Amino acid sequence: MKRPNLNLVMALKFFDMLNKINKYIVLLAAFIVSSVFGLESVHAEEKGRIFEMRTYYANEGKLDELKARFRNHTVDLFKKHGMKNIGYWVPTENNDNKLVYILAYPSKEAREKSFKDFLNDPNWKAAYKASIKNGRLVKKIESVFLVGTDFSAIK
Repeated sequence: MKRPNLNLVMALKFFDMLNKINKYIVLLAAFIVSSVFGLESVHAEEKGRIFEMRTYYANEGKLDELKARFRNHTVDLFKKHGMKNIGYWVPTENNDNKLVYILAYPSKEAREKSFKDFLNDPNWKAAYKASIKNGRLVKKIESVFLVGTDFSAIK
């Protein structure tokens, strides 16, 4: 009987070991990426989570002031009152002076409480009053409530 080539056997074992290690590295990388970028699947406490997409139409010449109010006050106050800031955008072609943003809440009830608390916050009232001393910043607000689909990375 012919003896197997030891170098070939060792090489096959080595490649088998690398293949197993690579699977673990890929799984670890996927876990890290999903955790860092928030792409994890829905947790039990997020099952009732809702999103609100709000579109503000700034008065002529007031968009920069509106963005400054969000940057300097509103975003932090939203966070303080339990609202999760998902993102803020302006259209690439913005003839309507729009600011669009999305907030997340654990539930519709949590949204109602958070927004009520936000509107009654003395810091918000002061920031709002100061920001409109030279005229109102916003002429129109639209709000749409959303839920994540089963195939969405964010739910």
